[in-house]
Amino acid sequence: MGPAARGIVRLSGPDALMSLDAWFEPADADRWRTARSAGCHAGKLRLEALGSALEVTIYVWPNARSYTGQPLVEIHTFGSSPLLEAILARAFEAGARSAQPGEFTLRAFLAGRIDLLQAEAVLGVIDARGEEAFATALRQLAGGISGRMGQVRGELIDLLADLEAGLDFVEDGIEFVPRDEVSQRIRQSERVIDGLLRRCQTRAQSLGRYHVVLAGLPNAGKSTLFNALLARDAAIVSPVAGTTRDYLSGSLQWQGLAVELIDTPGWDPGATDGLSQGAERGGQAFLTTRSQELGAQQRQQADLILWCSPVDAGEAQRLEDTRVRSRELDSGRPIVVVGTKADLSGRRVQLKSDAGEVLVSAKTGQGLAELVDRCVQVLSAAAFDSAEIIGTTAVRCRESLASCRDALVRAADAAESEMGDEIVALELREALEHLGRVLGTVYTDDILDRIFSRFCIGK
Repeated sequence: MGPAARGIVRLSGPDALMSLDAWFEPADADRWRTARSAGCHAGKLRLEALGSALEVTIYVWPNARSYTGQPLVEIHTFGSSPLLEAILARAFEAGARSAQPGEFTLRAFLAGRIDLLQAEAVLGVIDARGEEAFATALRQLAGGISGRMGQVRGELIDLLADLEAGLDFVEDGIEFVPRDEVSQRIRQSERVIDGLLRRCQTRAQSLGRYHVVLAGLPNAGKSTLFNALLARDAAIVSPVAGTTRDYLSGSLQWQGLAVELIDTPGWDPGATDGLSQGAERGGQAFLTTRSQELGAQQRQQADLILWCSPVDAGEAQRLEDTRVRSRELDSGRPIVVVGTKADLSGRRVQLKSDAGEVLVSAKTGQGLAELVDRCVQVLSAAAFDSAEIIGTTAVRCRESLASCRDALVRAADAAESEMGDEIVALELREALEHLGRVLGTVYTDDILDRIFSRFCIGK
């Protein structure tokens, strides 16, 4: 409220245009009467509170191709509060009522003009308190993240249709989709949803720090690198594998980025698989299951993983490192492979990784600056990607996306373990249910009330 160069009164509903007939005099009556598409019309409003007609410009969307999906009218005039109040009073006499908070955007959602993510982005644009927040809301409003979720939803619906069609012909032995293809398609959707979930978690973090986790097999030089990057002895360093039994963390700044650096226990694939707890190999005891769980939790929450592979490793250790590292690469999380202990070997070991390899020596300082540069590049790219989601959306979506991902994991496991197609289909339906809550294809009144109650009237 208050004075402005221009004031706007917006009307939406099936009778929006008809309600103006008794008090609007268009400059071109024929054009106004025959309008079938969006247009601008000059004219005058007859208001009892004024001694003379009020010059106005009326923007009209006469069909369902408006913002709300209904006929919509905007009356533009001088931004004077008494004039706008007089227009509102006349509109109420003509049968209009006051809009509820967010009702225009709610109607747009219910009409299918926008999805729930874009509806939240409207409020994000309105409430933006800086250029970054404004740009983030605009990206979400443009439908970038909605498009990716919608694509996953469409692919899952297609797969579910194929599976259920096969159930109708199960006695005839007809298979619409090979089992290995079912698993592959579900795993692909799972990776996309997991990536979106991590962006939501990153966006909703209150600390605003990037979590960078050092990972790798035991005695890979993680703790030494951890101390070198922090420039202090925070971790105990020992040639004995398994010295680090818990995770350690330290805060630092990398080229203006706030980073929480985390050193984790060496990854023992046998312990994480539950196949060799308490066993020994080469005189070194495997790490406890608890320490492995802590390390796995940190990796799952990481914004970036630094996978440490010592360049002086023997052939057997390199093969094991490659095998275990491939699991982390398959998770889809950002990863940089670090060739540690470069001062101990004159030969450069070729490590296969999409992120490339950075060769470092924590002892001499070789490659540390290059490693920091690489980390900043990856984190900055991830930050731009996660900035497609505004904070309120991230908070709302986390639980649904997590449930969707878990259902997809169960569906893929069922497909890979030769369970019946009806079990796989059941899990896919649950995944679609949770994804629908994010997009708004499935919603309840309390969800809509929670979202649109934050809007102001007229939006």
